[in-house]
Amino acid sequence: MNAAPAPVLEARGLVKRYGHVVALGGADFELYPGEISAIIGDNGAGKSTLIKALSGAVQPDDGEIRLDTERTHFRSPRDARRVGIETVYQDLAVAPALDIASNIFLGREQRRRGAIGRTLRLLDKRTMRREAKRHFDELGIRVQSLAAPVESLSGGQRQGVAVARAAAWARRLVIMDEPTAALGVKETGQVLDLIRRVRDRGLPVILISHDMPHVFDLADRIHIMRLGRRVAVVTPQSHTMAEAVAIMTGATQTELDRAMTKETP
Repeated sequence: MNAAPAPVLEARGLVKRYGHVVALGGADFELYPGEISAIIGDNGAGKSTLIKALSGAVQPDDGEIRLDTERTHFRSPRDARRVGIETVYQDLAVAPALDIASNIFLGREQRRRGAIGRTLRLLDKRTMRREAKRHFDELGIRVQSLAAPVESLSGGQRQGVAVARAAAWARRLVIMDEPTAALGVKETGQVLDLIRRVRDRGLPVILISHDMPHVFDLADRIHIMRLGRRVAVVTPQSHTMAEAVAIMTGATQTELDRAMTKETP
């Protein structure tokens, strides 16, 4: 009998306070190889804070994060990127005036080789466009020209640029925060297919979304958060959307709910 795989990323008992406000009250999470793992919850449930902790944007007050079973600490998003964790934020963080290839290499620009390149710090645009095309081809993203400015693209194409950049540099996993927000039906479908292709390339994905049909269409496992904690982990096979929403809102009590009630004096 084969042993269960170890999580790629694991969080245990994460706590984050902002003054008297408890954003995370002992949150747990794990992401396994080859899966799309979704996080859902009402506003204020702790989803955003959990993702910021996992991506290095905030530092937990307590608890631990493990990467490939090794305890780690991210002091900044740069630390997370350095170990192969890339995040696609809701605002995309693209540079509209720059071309597509330049956005793929944003912050990682390639310089021309040789003395002139080193002295004048000239960009190697030919190499960047060639590599960007390779990443786009691997993910099946189609654009007319990689030299086109991002501001000329549709919302779905801009999302494709952000996802392609994350997939190009991620070695361990990709985090996607509301990837289909404000997109039309056709563009949403394209982004959902793109997320599957990222997973199929071997990168596990953490998905944060308010769109329950998308969550149930994409996710292998669904982490339900409430009041700064994970209260349940369900799958599209074990629970319906209505049942997941009932857990999310507290209409259905979980084992954790009952345990927390016993702990309360």
